[in-house]
Amino acid sequence: MKIIPKIGIDKLLFGMKQKDVEAIYGSPDKFFSDEDDNIIWLYYAHKLRLTFYQDEDFRLGYLITSNPELLILDKKIIGKKVEEVKSELPFKSWEQDDFDSVENHFNESNWLILQSEFGEIIRLEIGAIIKDNDEFDWKFK
Repeated sequence: MKIIPKIGIDKLLFGMKQKDVEAIYGSPDKFFSDEDDNIIWLYYAHKLRLTFYQDEDFRLGYLITSNPELLILDKKIIGKKVEEVKSELPFKSWEQDDFDSVENHFNESNWLILQSEFGEIIRLEIGAIIKDNDEFDWKFK
């Protein structure tokens, strides 16, 4: 699975609706609503969590993955040292938050979070980009 910053993952583009995702990956293994009435889909085989935003007509706006085959800019990152990965990526501005043994490394320009534990990346989170006019930059029209 390949992350394409600002665009999506694999064949999935930010802005897709549930029917578009289902046409590619089939039905999710599990689904539920969160506290904001967003729809969450889980695909176990892909280790992928997709969020469809309720207030955006249920468009795909956020994803989380811990897929060990995950690539970003053609580099595998799951299980790699977070500082090495950050130094190899062209994204230079990172904010860091610590939560017990887990650290989030956030790059705002790509709305990307590398989550690490014990210095190694355990998962990635990425969201659709918000344009200057506070609207999402949907890649799937």
